[in-house]
Amino acid sequence: MRSLIACTIALLGAVNGSAQGFLHAQGDRLADGSGRPVLLRGMGLGGWMLQEPYMLQLSGGPVNQQEIRQQLETLVGIERTKAFYDAWLDGFVTRADIDSLAAWGFNSVRLPMHYNLFTLPVDREPVKGRNTWLSKGFTLTDSLLRWCAAKRMYLILDLHAAPGGQGNDLPISDRDSSRAPLWQDSAAQNKTVALWTRLAERYAREPWIGAYDLINEPNWNFSNPQDRNGCNDSSNAPLRAFYMRLTTAVRRVDKNHLVIIEGNCWGNNYRGVLPPWDSNMALSFHKYWNDNNEGAIAGIADLRKRYGIPVWMGESGENSNAWFRDAVELLERHDIGWAWWPHKKMGMNNPFEIPNNDDFRAVQSWLKGRGRKPAPDAAFRGLMQLARDSRTDRAHYHPDVVDALFRQVGSHDTRPFQPHSIGPDTTVWAVHFDLGRNGEAYFARDSGNYWVSSGKRTEWNRGWTFRNDPVDILPCADSGIGFQVASLGDREWLQYSVDVTAPGTYRLGLRLRAEGDAQPLLWVNGAAVKLDATGGESWKYTRSEPVYLPAGRSRIRIGSAGEGLAVNYLRFEALPDEKGSQ
Repeated sequence: MRSLIACTIALLGAVNGSAQGFLHAQGDRLADGSGRPVLLRGMGLGGWMLQEPYMLQLSGGPVNQQEIRQQLETLVGIERTKAFYDAWLDGFVTRADIDSLAAWGFNSVRLPMHYNLFTLPVDREPVKGRNTWLSKGFTLTDSLLRWCAAKRMYLILDLHAAPGGQGNDLPISDRDSSRAPLWQDSAAQNKTVALWTRLAERYAREPWIGAYDLINEPNWNFSNPQDRNGCNDSSNAPLRAFYMRLTTAVRRVDKNHLVIIEGNCWGNNYRGVLPPWDSNMALSFHKYWNDNNEGAIAGIADLRKRYGIPVWMGESGENSNAWFRDAVELLERHDIGWAWWPHKKMGMNNPFEIPNNDDFRAVQSWLKGRGRKPAPDAAFRGLMQLARDSRTDRAHYHPDVVDALFRQVGSHDTRPFQPHSIGPDTTVWAVHFDLGRNGEAYFARDSGNYWVSSGKRTEWNRGWTFRNDPVDILPCADSGIGFQVASLGDREWLQYSVDVTAPGTYRLGLRLRAEGDAQPLLWVNGAAVKLDATGGESWKYTRSEPVYLPAGRSRIRIGSAGEGLAVNYLRFEALPDEKGSQ
C-alpha cells in the first residue's frame, strides 16, 4: 500500500503544470494549451491499420485480421497478399480523408493502431526479450500527424490491438486465442510498455498529438472465467496495475500529453480501476446500441463528478442517423466530447462507403464458406480493386451521415437531400427525401438499433443501402436510379423540399405499389391532396388532383395508411393554364 501511495504521489507531481501548450486535463474538462475549453468532435480511422471482418462484410467467416490474411495467403500467395495489404495501408487514409473530416467540422482523429506495424510479435523476435522496431507504423503515423497538424486537428493514438490481445472479443484486438493473452503473458506486457515508451519518446513535443489512449476496450475475465468480457468484475486489479505501469513508463519520457484509460467490459467497467493516479488523465467510455437518455451516461458522469476527471466518449457508431443525432446531442448537452466509428468501411452507415466488386464478392463467398475457391488471378484482381476503391476519391460519400452528426444536432430545419428544381415535367426520386431529424424530414417508427437497452435487435434500413436514415431502401431494377423506398408503415411518411421555378397548377404522379394493405397519402404544404385509387403488389402510377404550386420552396409529404407502401418516384406534371399554355 505504501509503495502504491508513493507511486501515485510521484505521478501526480510529475505532470503538475507541465502540459502547457498541449491538450490537457483542466479540472474535470479538457482544455487546449491556452486554457480554452475543448470539446472533442472526432472520428476513428477503423479498418486502416486493423481490419475487423465485419468492415469487409466477412461476418461469419474469418474471426479476425490474422485469419483473413492467412486465408488470403492460401488463395493468392504470400507476396500477393502482402501487395494487397501494402496498397490498403497506402491508400485507405490519405490527406484527402483528413481534409474532408476537417471541412465537415471534426477537430480530432482517433488512430486505432495495430502493434504489429510497429514491432514484431513476441514469438517472432530474433532475440528473446528484445524489441525489433518496424518503420511502417511510425511512418504512417508521422504522415497522419502532419495532415492533422495542417488542419489544427488533434491526433489521439489508440492501441487497438495490443501484443497478445486484450480480451475475449477476438476481432477488435486481432487476438490469437491459441496463445496467452496480454494479461497472462509478461513478455507481451513488456512489449506493450516498450511500445508506449517508444511512441511517447517520438511524439513528446508534438502539440497536435492530443492524447495516448493506452488500451482499447479491455474485455477480460480477471476474477471469474464465466464473466468472459469482465462486465461484472468488481476489482479489475490487474487492469489498474498495468495502466499505472504504462503511465509511469510514458511519464519518464513525456510529461506533456494527456493519458486516456478505458475500463473493462469494452471500456465501461471502472470498478476498482480508480481513483486516478495522474493529474493529466481522462476516462474513456464507449457507447453502442443503447438508449440516448440520461441513464445511458449516468455512470460515467458520476465518475467525472466524484473524481474531478475529464471523460470522453471514445467510440460509438454502427447505428442509424437518428440514433447518431440523438447520441451526439446527449453527449454535447453534458459537455462530453466524442469520437465516432468508423469513417470508412463497406456499408452505408459511415461517411465513406467502400464499393464492392464482383471478383471480391467471390472471395467473400469463399472466405465465409459459401462458395467455391476463386481462381488466384481473379481473387487478386478483386483484392487490388478493393484497395483502390478504399481511397476517398473512389469511395461513396454519404452526406446524410455527416449531416446527422453535426447540423441536425443543433437544428430542426430540414434540407433537400439534393437540389430539386421543379418545372413542367420533373421527377424526384423517392430515396431523395429530406435531410433532417426523425419526425421532421421523415417519420419512422423503428428509428435505430437499441438492443443493449431493449434486448431486441432492429434493422433500420432493411436494404442496407444508399443512405443511413431509418427508412427501408431496396434495389429497384426496372426504373430510374435503381432504388426504391420500401415498406413504409402505417403513419410513416417522407418529406421532399422542392424549389418551384415554374409556378402553376400541377398533378403529382406517384409510382408505387402496396405490399400489404397500405394506401398512399399525399400532402402539399401541409394540406392533404387526393390521389386516384390504387392498390396491388405490382408497380402502378397514380396521379393527384390538381394542386397549385407557388414560386419558391414547397414541401411535399408522402405517407402510408396501413403497412407496406413502396414508392419509386414522384413526378410533377404541369397542367395547361386557362389559355391552353403551360
